[in-house]
Amino acid sequence: MKGILLSLFMLLVVVVQLGESITCGEVGGALAPCVPYLTTQGGDPSGSCCDGVKKVVETTPTQQDRQVACECMKSAAARYPNVKPDAASNLPSRCGLTTPIPISPTINCKRYLHSHYYHY
Repeated sequence: MKGILLSLFMLLVVVVQLGESITCGEVGGALAPCVPYLTTQGGDPSGSCCDGVKKVVETTPTQQDRQVACECMKSAAARYPNVKPDAASNLPSRCGLTTPIPISPTINCKRYLHSHYYHY
């Protein structure tokens, strides 16, 4: 009986972890170092900015996760009216990533996120 309960508990832990989705707080925290690059478009994004971009990529394996992250980024972009559109759209490639999704405050997150879009 003890073994069955332990197995059920472990299964529940795995299911709960798989069901967790990235939060806007996590996305915002990861991408906060990118604000100077996104608002001035001067030079290259910092290493901590690119680390944050990669963290978001790594923590959004499912379509639902990517949609949540997209909506978070869209909402954050709307709060920063001085974000340079070119800097935002170039950020993934400047960090060594590619994505066919245009990064924009007006993006339709559900339209572009039907498949895994990040590549290292």
